Order: sequence, then C-alpha cells, then structure tokens
Amino acid sequence: MKSVDITFRVEEDLKAQAELLFADLGMSLSTAFNIFLRQSIREQQIPFAISKNVPNAVTQAAMESAEQDKDLYGPFDSVEALMEALNA
Repeated sequence: MKSVDITFRVEEDLKAQAELLFADLGMSLSTAFNIFLRQSIREQQIPFAISKNVPNAVTQAAMESAEQDKDLYGPFDSVEALMEALNA
C-alpha cells in the first residue's frame, strides 16, 4: 500500500518523551501513530477513555466530609503521634 506523509505539531518535549517510550517498546513514532490509527478504525472510536479529571466516589466523599469538618484527624503534636494515628 502506498504511504503518504502527514504533518502534525506537538510540543518538543512531548515528542522527545514519546520517541523514548516507543523506542523502548521497539518501534518508531511513525509506527506508534499507525497503530493508533488502525486501532481507532477497528474500534470506530478513540481507543482509550477520554474524560474530565473527575474524582471517584471515594475521593468525592472524602472531599465532602472535609468541607463539612467531618472525619478530620490532627493536628498532631509530633511525627510519632501522626504515625501512631496512621497505623491505628
């Protein structure tokens, strides 16, 4: 099959990190991009979840408790007291 060139812009540091990762996996950036395209076509979607950075239920509950001054521990007078509370 005939290959074509595609040009896209990324941050220099992002490209360098990606090249290191893919080289460690034994492939080039071009090969990784082709894998991404093929998987996208196969699944008819972006092949990984894209979502907002929303806290999970446990984190959300902890944040709500903290806002209501519930289930708070401390302050601690010493590192030993903190460690004792953490290990309780």
